Amino acid sequence: MPRDPQRGAGLRRDFALLEALASPEAAAADGLGVIRLAELTGREKSQVSRAMRALAEEGVVERHPGTLRYHLGWRLFALVARAAETRLERQAEPVMHRLAAEVEETTHLCVLREGGVVTVFSVSPGHSFRLAGSEGHSTHSACTSVGRVLLTDLTPDELHIRFGTTEPLCAEHPIRPRGIAELWVELNRVREQGYAVVDEEYEPGLVGVSAPIRDFRGRAVAALNLAAPKSRLGGRLHDAGRRTRQAAREISALLGHRT
Repeated sequence: MPRDPQRGAGLRRDFALLEALASPEAAAADGLGVIRLAELTGREKSQVSRAMRALAEEGVVERHPGTLRYHLGWRLFALVARAAETRLERQAEPVMHRLAAEVEETTHLCVLREGGVVTVFSVSPGHSFRLAGSEGHSTHSACTSVGRVLLTDLTPDELHIRFGTTEPLCAEHPIRPRGIAELWVELNRVREQGYAVVDEEYEPGLVGVSAPIRDFRGRAVAALNLAAPKSRLGGRLHDAGRRTRQAAREISALLGHRT
């Protein structure tokens, strides 16, 4: 099919508008108005106005009813989030297979959703052990090694906002319940060594290690996890932690992260 140059030019113009809305200026001003968008893209105000209305109708941009400024919309973020998670699984899978074979334990790819930890993908070397109902199952983010590596980017104030309590964070797991202050100490330890260890804290007889997977911005967007009965993994937890840390760094590099 022959290329339509007019359509291609229109897409480039619309993309320039979206890039302007993703700029530091737009973030600082909580959006940009039509006049400023026209100045930044070198287009007529009427053209920009029509283009923004069309993009708003599709949910790609949104307009604040008070300021009348535009900002990037929910539909665009939803598309990016779905694409990012698909890419994460694709890049992580071969590394997870290699780690599972090296350590001879099941590996899990986990993310943080709505305050809980969710396993989205698992690779097993053949052991019968698996976390019961692990994929798609949410657990408290402060109670697991996975949750702790995913919380390492937060400040103490953000931890208080997220959990909103001074009560033990893992009261349903009585072996080692934690408050915010104790969790903060643990998160500093995780940051220093690059991986988290849980030794029967979440469940009696269960141990695990996790390491953060970071994107091109350096943010922890997922965690790589190993979990197994203590009788099998307990004597080599820190060796497993170092291997998991290295594997997570390899996946992070594939996502554009640079140390």
